[in-house]
Amino acid sequence: MHSLRLASSAHSQSLFTMSAASASLALPSPLSSFRSNGPLPSRCFLHLNNPSRSRVFMSVSVGSQTVVDDALFADYKPTSAFLFPGQGAQAVGMGKEAQAVPAAAELYKKANNILGFDLLDLCINGPKEKLDSTVISQPAIYVTSLAAVELLRARDGGPQIIDSVDVTCGLSLGEYTALAFAGAFSFEDGLKLVKLRGEAMQEAADAAKSAMVSIIGLDSEKVQQLCDAANQEVDVADKVQIANYLCPGNYAVSGGLKGVEAVEAKAKSFKARMTVRLAVAGAFHTSFMDPAVSRLEVALAATQIRTPRIPVISNVDAQPHADPETIKKILARQATSPVQWETTVKTLLTKGMKKSYELGPGKVIAGIVKRMDKSAEIENIGA
Repeated sequence: MHSLRLASSAHSQSLFTMSAASASLALPSPLSSFRSNGPLPSRCFLHLNNPSRSRVFMSVSVGSQTVVDDALFADYKPTSAFLFPGQGAQAVGMGKEAQAVPAAAELYKKANNILGFDLLDLCINGPKEKLDSTVISQPAIYVTSLAAVELLRARDGGPQIIDSVDVTCGLSLGEYTALAFAGAFSFEDGLKLVKLRGEAMQEAADAAKSAMVSIIGLDSEKVQQLCDAANQEVDVADKVQIANYLCPGNYAVSGGLKGVEAVEAKAKSFKARMTVRLAVAGAFHTSFMDPAVSRLEVALAATQIRTPRIPVISNVDAQPHADPETIKKILARQATSPVQWETTVKTLLTKGMKKSYELGPGKVIAGIVKRMDKSAEIENIGA
């Protein structure tokens, strides 16, 4: 059978109702995505991100599954963006401010029940070594970032800012946070995925000697040449590649430990300003994470994922995706694919993004945005 999906444009209110003839549609605000487990309406979709046009598109229902046009958001026009940090942004003391806002504090209570340990205590008190571990830092950043959204909601003008957001994205782990904010899955389901992701990535890292290093002061072409030179001196098992295209002059390289050491040894001869070994478990966003993919695929297959209410830009291809099945495949691929953050931010700026907000611990993303456009307006919302 065919079902008609209506895509219209408007700024979201906390509850927007549209009626026509004998049909009506009610959509919650973008942030209720992790305050309620209710699914999106099955037959209609409100297209919030483009005030200049409305359109009708078809989706095809096959049995109980609805095939959504994955290109729904292809022509998105960003004005206000929420950006969520990834692993490495964690810091002892995060989450303390969130306890003053009941809705934010409630997220940590829910997290404790799902995770089986006191996440808030680790966030506030550490120790740093434990908070920095992959299995702890990933859920800690996910929860603290969504708690930051609740802090914003509680301040004067906060709900209006939240309702004005028409695109979101996150750095690596932060993509899961962005999808939760956009209503693709519930807070609880997202946390379960993030917990498993951290565990699976840690196990994959433990299976082989690998590492990551940031190369500062070179363009991506030079960094690729540096990787090629290092790879000529190591076995296939130790080869390296660019794993994170952060911003001009800052790229992360992942691979076998010997390959990373070769990169560090050769960096100065390629005129790199410096190298910084990253405090992560292993070679994220490379084939070293292959063992994690199958576990992620099983978990994603069992998770209810819906079409996001606003575009969520993928780390894998720097594009927004609307089809839930495609989103599942993209999230599984993300663990072994280079992060296209530079392209993502550049596209947002080129398409006309007027203001962005970094929600969660740290200020890494704000630094990247400012490096790419000194005039860009970005605000940090911590928790």
